[in-house]
Amino acid sequence: MASVVSLSAAYMDKIKEMSMLSLICSCFNTQPRPTSLSSMKTQSVNKRASGQAFEVYLEAPMDPSPDKPKSKAPLRKELSLEQLQQRLGAADQRRKSQEAAVLQQLAEKREHEQAVLRKALEESRSFSRRAEEKLSHKLEVIKENREAHLNALKQRLQQKEAHAAQVRRNKEAQSDYSG
Repeated sequence: MASVVSLSAAYMDKIKEMSMLSLICSCFNTQPRPTSLSSMKTQSVNKRASGQAFEVYLEAPMDPSPDKPKSKAPLRKELSLEQLQQRLGAADQRRKSQEAAVLQQLAEKREHEQAVLRKALEESRSFSRRAEEKLSHKLEVIKENREAHLNALKQRLQQKEAHAAQVRRNKEAQSDYSG
């Protein structure tokens, strides 16, 4: 039994050391720690053959001022029906003003999107018009170049035909002279 007492005393010392260690380390912990130590009871249990089995019970610290109220929350005063209606009306006004602000923002966003779409459509039409003008101008230039080329070919052909006719006349005149 003496060994149980010495062992329980050793455990008591160890718990006190741990309490001191946790008190030193509490500066690193932001949670509040109660200042009073818990009381501890030991009870031996005859479960082991050596007789050194025991259970440790920690008891909650005693509150030095039992007349304090248990809850720290302040008591709320009773509100009258008029005050409740005023608060409800104010909350309703806030909700309505928030809804109006959201609707205003949505309207501005929709208006901005429509302006962007109008501008994009206008730029697209302008691009299409410029592209069509460039294409028609290019087709006109191609047509003019083709006509000029055909006219040049016709003129060369006429010149060749005139030259061939002249060569024939010259040959006929030479054959008339020689023959």
